[in-house]
Amino acid sequence: MIYDVKTAQKTASFLLQIKAIKLNPKNPFTWASGWKSPIYCDNRITLSYPEIRRFLSEQLGEQIKALYGKDIQIAGVATGAIGLGMLVAEQLDAPFLYVRPEPKKHGRQNQIEGALLPDKKIVVVEDLISTGKSSLNAVEALRKNNGEVLGMMALFTYGFDLARVQFEQAQLSLHTLSDYHTLLQTALATNYIDAQTAENLGLWRKNPAQWQPN
Repeated sequence: MIYDVKTAQKTASFLLQIKAIKLNPKNPFTWASGWKSPIYCDNRITLSYPEIRRFLSEQLGEQIKALYGKDIQIAGVATGAIGLGMLVAEQLDAPFLYVRPEPKKHGRQNQIEGALLPDKKIVVVEDLISTGKSSLNAVEALRKNNGEVLGMMALFTYGFDLARVQFEQAQLSLHTLSDYHTLLQTALATNYIDAQTAENLGLWRKNPAQWQPN
């Protein structure tokens, strides 16, 4: 769920501007799942632009505070949301930790890095929601370690039905600064893409496993 429409539009504009999101329907990217994708999203790039990372972290922080208050701890999902999560935690003056995809193979074999404070409920910060698998894997790790997760706040979501179902099954609320629908509207309004391309990109989101470039 998008919390604020104007913020969603500005976020999408920034992501397109710095090419954190690339749209290339004629020469699609291949995801690890094997899906052909006309879009590639690397939100780590935002960390290289002070003005943009400041805007994004401030918006995430303000929305988290409005939804969950300030008496929380922030958990970033490794690796994409570690930097972003730290910026949000700093803004909220909140404790920070991050969650690996799996426990380390050596040393203390941690999956959770940082102090999981028993008196603080958790808000998870993500940079991107695709299928939701890796994001919810982090939530599961926190819950297994007796962490109480209030919800998740992310920069961007593709809005796949698969992700929506998985979040519902995990009984976890998800809010994002922007989403795929807003991205297409913004790209079309700024002549980044034309109407035919926008239609094709919309078809991909409805059925990414079967989509083929024109």
